[in-house]
Amino acid sequence: MTVIVLTNCPTGLRGFLTRWLLEISPGVFLGSPSARVRDLLWDEIRTYSGQGRALLAHTTDNEQGFTFRTHSHTWHPTNHEGLTLLHRPTHHTPAGETPPSPHEPPRTGWSKAAKRRRFGK
Repeated sequence: MTVIVLTNCPTGLRGFLTRWLLEISPGVFLGSPSARVRDLLWDEIRTYSGQGRALLAHTTDNEQGFTFRTHSHTWHPTNHEGLTLLHRPTHHTPAGETPPSPHEPPRTGWSKAAKRRRFGK
């Protein structure tokens, strides 16, 4: 089983992929091509994706039962103790804004929604 997700890619590339895979949603392709065809499709995607992003997930013989590849994506596959995980980059705050502290104490008191439920409008 192979799943390919395209974001912001040329429509010609989407049309090209429909020769071998089913487009079940815009930019989401599903099918069971051979490993050779899958690798050739991935090469074409990397060549013709332009400014777009691509993600390929396919079944394989490992503990997870699948693996994936990314192209021009901010998340990158990382091996962690034999498992492939997606590494998300840290969020950068715009200039002039203070980043939220992960260790802020929780706010005390009732939330606005709880006050409305308890005391009415």
